[in-house]
Amino acid sequence: MSKVARVTEIIAGSTASFDDAVKVGFERACKTLRGITGIRVLEQRIKVEDNKMVEYRVRMEIIFVLEG
Repeated sequence: MSKVARVTEIIAGSTASFDDAVKVGFERACKTLRGITGIRVLEQRIKVEDNKMVEYRVRMEIIFVLEG
């Protein structure tokens, strides 16, 4: 049986760490996507306000297999 996968890109943030931002994004993706097979972190950024790092952000691809 052949499988077809799709990739969708999301951005997630956390005030704790980059690792936590990835977890936040993954947990949110799991609420709406089925068949997730992988994640690829494309970019990491830090939001800065008043000379302080206030949020860790990741841009990531979520890979999932299409049903049917």
